[in-house]
Amino acid sequence: MLETREAIGLVLDRFPEALYVSTCGFITRDLFGLSDRPANFYMVGSMGMAAPLALGVALARPGRRVVILDGDGSLAMNLGCLPMIGALAPDIVHVVLDNSRHESTGGQRTVQPRDASATAVGCGYVSAHPIDSAESFRVLELHDTPALVHFRCLPRNRKPGPRVTHSPQEIVARFRSEIGVSS
Repeated sequence: MLETREAIGLVLDRFPEALYVSTCGFITRDLFGLSDRPANFYMVGSMGMAAPLALGVALARPGRRVVILDGDGSLAMNLGCLPMIGALAPDIVHVVLDNSRHESTGGQRTVQPRDASATAVGCGYVSAHPIDSAESFRVLELHDTPALVHFRCLPRNRKPGPRVTHSPQEIVARFRSEIGVSS
């Protein structure tokens, strides 16, 4: 199994040109610390909302791949978005970083679908891939989307990345500029 930060680094390396929408908490902090750029939309305080926001972005900008960095708790919080993504079939790679914990709020165990991959496919995703190592991700063939990539991650053994220093207004302005939407 991988650490969450290591998994995020692998995803960034694989999809350097993608637009990213990250869930709130430590996942956003890790993304910010690894690669702060205008193409990242950081959800600050809106658990469960990365997937719906990413869906809107993917529909508005069909020429750009959108990567969702979601946690297992955030995924469970908004499962209703999965059938919408499946039905509308945008170019989304939905990455679930699953350590079975709500890390950002104290490490409580999450309640989640028994099989996130089967759930995604049942909701219309083209494919879903359980990942438990860097090598299994590197050799993964992702041709059609939407696809779910379900990383099994270790509980955190180091501090999360730094807090996002951009205000919500700055995050929106940077992202809008990146995707070519005027204010």
